[in-house]
Amino acid sequence: MGKQKKEKKIFKYLDIPLLIVTIFLFIVGLIMVFSSSNVTAYMSHAVSPYNYFFKQLVFLIFGLFLSLIMIRFNTKAYGMLSWLLLIVFSASLVVLLIYGKAVNKAVSWFDFGPFSLQPSEFIKVIIIIWMARYYEVNEKKLNSYTTSFFPPLVASGIFVLIMLQPDLGTAIIFAVIVFLIFNAAPISRAIKSKVIFAGIGLIAVVALVVMTTGGSLLQARQLSRFDYKNPCDRLLTTGSQVCNGYIAINNGGLTGVGLGNSTQKYLYLPEPYTDFIYAIIVEELGAIFGVVILLLYLFILVRILIIGRNSYTNRGALMCYGIAVYIILHITINLLGLFGLMPLTGVPLPFMSYGGSFTICLIAALTIVQRVNIENKIRDNLKKSG
Repeated sequence: MGKQKKEKKIFKYLDIPLLIVTIFLFIVGLIMVFSSSNVTAYMSHAVSPYNYFFKQLVFLIFGLFLSLIMIRFNTKAYGMLSWLLLIVFSASLVVLLIYGKAVNKAVSWFDFGPFSLQPSEFIKVIIIIWMARYYEVNEKKLNSYTTSFFPPLVASGIFVLIMLQPDLGTAIIFAVIVFLIFNAAPISRAIKSKVIFAGIGLIAVVALVVMTTGGSLLQARQLSRFDYKNPCDRLLTTGSQVCNGYIAINNGGLTGVGLGNSTQKYLYLPEPYTDFIYAIIVEELGAIFGVVILLLYLFILVRILIIGRNSYTNRGALMCYGIAVYIILHITINLLGLFGLMPLTGVPLPFMSYGGSFTICLIAALTIVQRVNIENKIRDNLKKSG
C-alpha cells in the first residue's frame, strides 16, 4: 500500500500539459510514419506496408517502459549512471569505426537484424546528464581551468569519433549542446571567455586546413551537400529530395490533400518517413496543421525551460536547458534542410520521424524533464509544510 501511494504521489507531480502535448505528438508521428512509409515499404523494400508502423510502435512501447522505470529515480542517480553510459557508448563509437559496416555511406549503426542501434544518438542525451552532474559535483572547484575544461575536452574526443563516421548533423548537434551547457554552468566568466576563444581558434584552424586542401579532407558526398541552393535546378541529381519536398508542401496548400493521399511518397522522396516527413505532413494535412505542429513544439520548449528555471539545483536546470537545446536543434536543422536553407544532414524531426534510437532517446530526455518537475514540486511542498 505504501509503495502504491508513493507511486501515485510521484505521478501526481508530472507536468500534465507537457505530458498531454508530447503524447499527442507521438500519436500524430506514429500515424504519419505509417502514411508516409507504406508505399516505400511495399514497393522499394518488398516488406509489409505496416512494417515501419509496427517497428515505430515497438520503439514507443519500449520507450514507455523505460520511462516508467526512469521516472522513479532521482536525477542524482541519472548523473551517477551517466559515467558508465558515457564510457560504454564512447567505446561503442570506437568499435563501430573498427568493425562497423557503412549504411548510406556512414558507419553509425550496429545492425541487429530487424532493428539497429545508433550509439551517437544516445550519447547526445548522455552528455547532457553527465555534464550537469559533473558541474554540480565539482561546483566548488570550477575556478580551476583543469576542472572546468575537462567536460569540453572529453566531448572533443567524442566529437572527433562522430565526425569520423562521418555524421555531420549529429556532430553539429553534439558540439552545440556541449558549448551551451558549458556556458550555462556556474563557471567564472574569465575561464569561459578563454575556453570560447580557444574553441573559435580551433574551428578557424580546421576551416583554414579544409580550404587550403581544397576540401580533400571531406568526402565527395559531404561536399555535394554544401551545394544546396536552387535544388530544383538539380532535380535529377543532388537537388532531387529538397525539390520534391517543395512540391509536396506546395501540393498540400492550406488544408492538405487528405491523410494517405500524398503523391510525393510514391518514390519521389526516397525515405519520406525520416528526414522529409514534415513535407508529407504538410502535403496530406495542410500548412495550417504544419503550423500547429510548430506551435506545439514551441509550447514544449517553453514548458521545459520553465521547469529548468524553477529547479532548485543546477543539476536539474542544466539537464532541462540541455534537453531544450537538444530538441530545438533537431527541429531547426531538419526544417532548414527541408526548406533548402542549409545542407541536408539526415537529422530526424522530433516526435515525427521514424527511428528507434532517436525515439527512445527523446522519450528518455522528456522523462528526465518530468523527473526534474517532480523534484521541484516535492521541494515546493516541503517549503510550504515547513
